[in-house]
Parts: sequence; structure tokens; C-alpha cells
Amino acid sequence: MSGFQPFEIIPGDPSHSLVILGDHAMNRLPDEYGDLGLPAEAFTRHIAYDIGVEEVTRKLAARLGVPAVLGCFSRLLIDPNRGEDDPTLIMKLSDGMVIPANHPLSAAERERRLDLYHRPYHDTVASVIAETWRKSGKPPLVISLHSFTHAWKGVARPWHAGVLWDTDPRAVYPLIEALRADPALIVGDNEPYDGALRGDTMHRHCSMTGLAHALLEIRQDLISNTAGVDSWVDRLVPILSALTGLPELHEIELHGSRVT
Repeated sequence: MSGFQPFEIIPGDPSHSLVILGDHAMNRLPDEYGDLGLPAEAFTRHIAYDIGVEEVTRKLAARLGVPAVLGCFSRLLIDPNRGEDDPTLIMKLSDGMVIPANHPLSAAERERRLDLYHRPYHDTVASVIAETWRKSGKPPLVISLHSFTHAWKGVARPWHAGVLWDTDPRAVYPLIEALRADPALIVGDNEPYDGALRGDTMHRHCSMTGLAHALLEIRQDLISNTAGVDSWVDRLVPILSALTGLPELHEIELHGSRVT
């Protein structure tokens, strides 16, 4: 692994009982994988990582004083926001671009990437959640940050942000309501994607454990520069602070899943 660290923990005060996750925060690859046979341009695109999420996560964690976990490897190597049995765990083709180093892929290489990158990331997420819970004395609220392209297959996406979820509405409804309080924002409810995905990060660490949670998608063009990042951090700090202040978001409730 040549010293490559698959995750980064941003330390914070566990008493706030809030954990922020950035699964696709970075576009890095371990040296041994080179560029996966791709041009450099591929690693500036959404296929490699979620543009803007690293910066938003770091600044939110700093402003709120809460712990966060960042994924440090490109989703082109292996996708941390997929279950181990998901066919899109290691993509052979992404948005029209073939990933040469991923096809063909031996079972041994697949297992190696799980062992060195995917599993350590999820073990760390579980550990940070557990440590926050232990030190705060209550189950933490978990917020996962992602970003999406402004258009898909030539069709513009109207949403400025979207909140994705499965069946637990506890954090979702107040988050959507708070975002929609700004009349300038178009906020999707399970748009531009459906939040129910078996084995993904929220399913694994929250839906199946009863932790209140929400996945927030922000349109990439809105957080692609410092001004945009700062604007969204300014918007989210009071919202997330208010959310984690709600006692009902620190109870264990099993709402099941649409994909279990």
C-alpha cells in the first residue's frame, strides 16, 4: 500500500453528538495503481470524486467543532458508498469512460481493494460513530455529504441540493424544511437519486443500526470554488447545529429499509 492512508479522521468535540462523512471526498490513488490507465482529465471529473465535498466537510467540521471522516481514495479504485456485493463497487465504465485497470479484474484483486481501502474506511466510520456515541452518552446524528453534476446526459438538473433517504424521516424532514426556507433554493426530496441502496454507507451504518441520518447532495457547480464552498458552509452551520440539538435525533429507532 506504500503508506497510502484510505481515510482521514478530522477530530472534533464528541459532545455535539454529530458525525459528518465524506465518502467521495478525494480523487487520489495509491502509487502502485498509477492512473488506472486513464488520462489526467478523468480525475478532475465527477467520475473520480465528489467535487467540493472535501472543502465543505473540512470547513463544516471546523465551524461546528465536530468529528468527520473523509474517504481518501478515488471512487474509480473502489467505491466506498457501495456494498461489497454491489456490481458497481468497482466500475469498468463510468459516464462513457472505460477504466482500463478495472477490466478484467481478478477476484483476488477485488478482494485486495476491499481489504486495503474499502473495509478500513468503513471500520473507521464505525469507530468514529461508536467513539462519539460513547463520549457524548447518546447516539449521534450522522450527515453524509456528496455532490452531483449540474446536468446528466445533456439534461439540466434544476435542484441546488437534494436530500436522500431510505425510510427514516427524522433528520430528513427538518433538513429539507430548513433548506427550503430559502426561496432561492430548489431542494430535491430523493433527487437526483434515490437514497435507498442496500449496503451503502447510510444503509450500513445508520439504517441498519437505528441512527438518525441524512445524505445531503449539493450541486457541484455551486461548490466548485472557495466562494461557493463558504456560502454553503455558512448556510449549513446553523441548520446542522439546530438539527443536532433535537433530542429525537439522538434516539435509536429502527425504521427498516426499502431494500432489505
